[in-house]
Amino acid sequence: MSDAPSTSAVPRHGIGPALAGPYLDLRTGAGNQQAYARIQGDLDFGKQKYYWFKGSVMAIRPGHQTQDIFGAQGFGVIRLNERSDGVIERMASQIGVYTDLRTGEVLTEWDNPFINERVNVVHVAMTPVNYTIEEFFPAPPTYDEANSAPPQRIPFILPWYQHGDWVEMQFNLHMAYPNPLQPDKWPRESAGPMVEATEMFTHHVKAEDLQNPDITSLDYQGSWARLTPWLPWMLMGQQPGQCSYNAFMGNCEHPADVLSKPVMDYAEKHCAKYFDAPTVMEGRGPSDLQIYAQEQTPQ
Repeated sequence: MSDAPSTSAVPRHGIGPALAGPYLDLRTGAGNQQAYARIQGDLDFGKQKYYWFKGSVMAIRPGHQTQDIFGAQGFGVIRLNERSDGVIERMASQIGVYTDLRTGEVLTEWDNPFINERVNVVHVAMTPVNYTIEEFFPAPPTYDEANSAPPQRIPFILPWYQHGDWVEMQFNLHMAYPNPLQPDKWPRESAGPMVEATEMFTHHVKAEDLQNPDITSLDYQGSWARLTPWLPWMLMGQQPGQCSYNAFMGNCEHPADVLSKPVMDYAEKHCAKYFDAPTVMEGRGPSDLQIYAQEQTPQ
């Protein structure tokens, strides 16, 4: 039996010597599992790795010019663990803080120009934020388990490109799920019965680092974007439109090396436990909207 990847596993996206080895073969699910895990965390299992993001949020309304509305900064911390079956557990904590575009100060209230009302700002703090990294993409949901065959597992092969000394990978995550904030109970906070959102990630790593077996965690830089319904604390209800996030991102030794002092002061005062990643995999953890539903009251 040959160890060479099948023709179906040859990447369609880019070419270059760093995509095929000598350490990792990015035409295989196993190679992508190791590469992605080294971007997310550290294969020296138990060590923590910080990541950060910093950018802005825009309001997109039909028939109107897109408008910058506030800044967004945050960080997360990730710890990896390898199970006996080879699956890698990714365990994380993360926060996101909204800031004034002009001063950079952390917002506690915000004058919403679309409803002519001052609203209370609710920042994001989530732990755990967990998932597994495997040689295959997660299986889709099975709605009729009694009468359906097991879904075919698709190898975890990401869209890699090599440009000179750098290897780049970009993927989009499209989501649609029932809104934890249903309009009948949360008429001002809910954008509708369903949440439809997309997250877009771009990662840039050095090719020589990617193929160096002695490097257990890859330094990276890139961007993060998100299209999402109105944030619940904006009190926009079911008005047409959405928010768009656009941010730089990367990893760091400590978020204070990258993020602003007002954001770090806020995090150290209100979110001290989020500087540490979980040590045990205990479910995925609630989403930001689920946390909002648990902690807030309908206006």
